[in-house]
Amino acid sequence: MHVVDELVRAREAFERREWLVAYEGLSAQDDDRLFAADFADLAVSAYLVGRHNDCVQALQRAYQSHLDGGEAHAAARSAFWLAMTLLDRGEMAVAGGWIARAERLLADGEDCVEHGYVRYHRMMQAVYSGAFDDAMTLASEVTECGRRFHDPDLVAVGLMGQGRFLMYGGQVGTGLSLLDEAMVGVLAGEVSPLFAGQVYCSSIEACQEIADFGRVAEWTAALTRWCDAQPGLLAFTGQCAVHRGQLMRVRGAFADALTELAAAVTRYEAAGDLHPAGLALAIAGDVLRIQGDHEAAATAFRRAGELGHDPQPDQALLALATGRPDSAVSSVRRLLAEPRDPIHRSQVLAGAVEVLLGAGDTDGAAPLVGELVEAAASIGSAALQAMAMHASGALALATGAAERAVPPLRSALRQWLELDWPYEAARARVLLARALSLVGDTEGATTELDTAVRSLAALGASPDAARARALLSPPPVPGGLSAREVEVLGQVAAGLSNGEIARVLVLSEKTVARHLSNIFTKLEVTSRTAAAAYAYEHGLVKPGA
Repeated sequence: MHVVDELVRAREAFERREWLVAYEGLSAQDDDRLFAADFADLAVSAYLVGRHNDCVQALQRAYQSHLDGGEAHAAARSAFWLAMTLLDRGEMAVAGGWIARAERLLADGEDCVEHGYVRYHRMMQAVYSGAFDDAMTLASEVTECGRRFHDPDLVAVGLMGQGRFLMYGGQVGTGLSLLDEAMVGVLAGEVSPLFAGQVYCSSIEACQEIADFGRVAEWTAALTRWCDAQPGLLAFTGQCAVHRGQLMRVRGAFADALTELAAAVTRYEAAGDLHPAGLALAIAGDVLRIQGDHEAAATAFRRAGELGHDPQPDQALLALATGRPDSAVSSVRRLLAEPRDPIHRSQVLAGAVEVLLGAGDTDGAAPLVGELVEAAASIGSAALQAMAMHASGALALATGAAERAVPPLRSALRQWLELDWPYEAARARVLLARALSLVGDTEGATTELDTAVRSLAALGASPDAARARALLSPPPVPGGLSAREVEVLGQVAAGLSNGEIARVLVLSEKTVARHLSNIFTKLEVTSRTAAAAYAYEHGLVKPGA
């Protein structure tokens, strides 16, 4: 009687979603006391508490039990879950064997819901092999099968697949709508735990890929509540911690982000799922770079790479920050040469532009800025639009067009503030201050710099704060030249005429002539050649610039 009571309690715990209690209670029973449904429940519980080997064994028992009972369709479903579990662990060949068994069991020609599950597995196989057109077709078939048989699980994962594939094909708005529709079923409690966790994490990942952190925040909060409501749950909690860490990074809570990302790595390790931990380590490396802890950042990036996650372009930004521009540029050029869909391409453009501009390659950065502007307009993400304006302003500033830099930088700053991305807002202020200084708005430049310094210091972005402070009180310019006069002198040293300087700096020729007269007076020279020589001798321009 005691054993029966324990089995009843384990079944009741499963219904309450107390996964650890259910797992321990069911796994403690002798096999001859469990029905096929019990083995299936044990498999779900084992998966959700991170016992993947036990999950596989329980599914094998469920499969055999269904088969012995003449329940071919139920056995096919167990074979499907075996295939999915093994596919998740990278055991592609064994997973393929189990899905082939499921297809054989369904070969009687009867139209049934299990065909939809087999198609979902085939969809995932197509994703892994890069056959995205096939995957899109299969996703549509999964959704249709789910609707025909009133199966919320298939409807949710089918919509999820369709949504993501449409996004990668450039139909971002339509794709997001389908993801939102998939999430409705999850939030309503219609979707089983294994599929619900997948839809949560996939939808959040898709929003993160287009920098839609408004949706990321909304769905991450929902995922956190979902996880917290299930005692003993380990599966999906690593992803949940990663997404919370991403949000903390965006919101400027760097210390909290590092704590959350470390927790994510720990949870992935506990679940025996190390590959996704690479993303958490890459995000942590970026935060450490911003904080100026370059050694720890390098370690995080190296560990991310060891786990199969490419930490670029953030690793290239670290190389730039540590005085290795050639290495940074090489990494970025390799990254840009790799084939990517428009969504994944958009993720690397802003970082690539920053690296190339930091290394002085304005010619290489210019087409990427144009590409980023187009991507932001196509995708419709406010954060991408802010990145595009930021990059446009930075490029204009780097090419000596300070007046053209001001409007996009003001736009970027406004958008960063509206999005509540404080670190990016502070960096936009620094660039805006430099542009304002060059066009003669000293008071405006000082105001922006002072605000940026205080913000960067409060965030703990020490290297950026130090650079901004240096701009607040720059060393005196030889000859008492103003910032604009130094800029004009640089163009003179490059051999440009007054008319050419006017076009480059977007000034009138009369204004250029006045600046040149002031330069001659302050430097006590009488020719353009002598002025250029003075500039080189006092480091106001660099040879070859």
